[in-house]
Amino acid sequence: MSETCTVADETGQAAPHASPSGTAPPARPPVGGVVAAGERMPRWLPRAMVLALALVAVFQLGSWAFHQLTSLLINILIAFFLALSIEPAVSWMASRGMRRGLGTGLVFLAVMTVSAGFVTLLGSMLAGQIITMVEGFPGYLDSVINWINAHFNTDLRRVDVQEGLLRSDWLRTYVQNSATGVLDVSAQVLGGLFQLLTITLFAFYFAADGPRLRRALCSVLPPARQAEVLRAWEIAVNKTGGYLYSRGLMALISGVAHYILLQFLGVPYAPVLAVWVGLVSQFIPTIGTYLAGALPMLIAFTVDPWYALWVLIFVVIYQQFENYVLQPKLTSKTVDIHPAVAFGSVVAGTALLGAVGALIAIPAVATLQAFLGAYVKRYAVTDDPRVHGHRRRTPGTGLVIRARREWGRLRAAESGEPGAESGEPGEPGTSRGSGRSEGAGGAGESGETGESGQGSAEGRS
Repeated sequence: MSETCTVADETGQAAPHASPSGTAPPARPPVGGVVAAGERMPRWLPRAMVLALALVAVFQLGSWAFHQLTSLLINILIAFFLALSIEPAVSWMASRGMRRGLGTGLVFLAVMTVSAGFVTLLGSMLAGQIITMVEGFPGYLDSVINWINAHFNTDLRRVDVQEGLLRSDWLRTYVQNSATGVLDVSAQVLGGLFQLLTITLFAFYFAADGPRLRRALCSVLPPARQAEVLRAWEIAVNKTGGYLYSRGLMALISGVAHYILLQFLGVPYAPVLAVWVGLVSQFIPTIGTYLAGALPMLIAFTVDPWYALWVLIFVVIYQQFENYVLQPKLTSKTVDIHPAVAFGSVVAGTALLGAVGALIAIPAVATLQAFLGAYVKRYAVTDDPRVHGHRRRTPGTGLVIRARREWGRLRAAESGEPGAESGEPGEPGTSRGSGRSEGAGGAGESGETGESGQGSAEGRS
């Protein structure tokens, strides 16, 4: 029995129609693309879309805020390491009964006084050199003009050269660009002063309120975690303070050594140059030595070119003494970092944070190394020679042994002795004979042993 279904005829009215197989015809799609009531959008989809859009908006806002606050975060990082470096001095004064705020202020006052004195002396030296060069410029110009007239048969005069320079277009352009550059330099100086003030304020708060900061941090942690945080803080203080102490001591020794040399040679501004060499060579990693030695060489060259050569030789020799004798002694108990690791950390810090990263890279790596040494378990090293860089020697393969064999072979060939084609003379024959005799002896011994064994067996039977 077949089921019937209704279809529309030509007049548009429904007419019954039998289904041959007894199944309903396929459903037609709704007119105008209207979704049926059973095919609605899932309820979680709008919420998921709103949540995804909210997460994207939060990420974009956070990225924008991070880029806007990058300079502030860098200043806070510098201030934190500066506070760690002066923490030992502040704690020492606080243990003597002085308030931490007053002790921190005294430390900052001493640092600022030394820095201001150094900048003042360096500025006076540079200003004096510039004035000397300006005053001696007419004499230098006369020397150049006389040399040109003598070698090229010309008739130049200093007045003509000066008028040509003053009326030239490139000089006018240079003066205009310099005026614009002065404004840019002034803006950079003001920005640098504001940045220095920001770092100083944050460092003062971190150092003066160090105990309060530690209490606030430990108050949100369980007791077990509090001990770990305090231990990590102590390690960071010791390593950063040790780095500053060792570098300051090496800067003092370097400054005294270079002052003696410059004073002996009669180079002007010897105290300022000595302080320059000591500070720059120690607190600017990797390239600080070359920057520190360049300025004394230039000043010494104005006195006598040979003095510049002597300064260069002394800088190179002292650098080797410092790297291989002085630095290992001073940094063995403070910041013991391999030179390759120090160089890599400076390169990485420069790539991440520029000059600031280069300055704080070594104490940061020293702190990380101390963390690994405190929390990573270490084991005893095996006594294998390969650990110490020695290779196991196979008997008979050494260079001396092979040379002796070749020498013995040559001597045997010259004397015509038998067995010259192999190792040392007489060795092969002896070894073969001894081998046969040993074999015979072994057979005899085995025979005797067999006979004695049979005799004992017969006795037992």
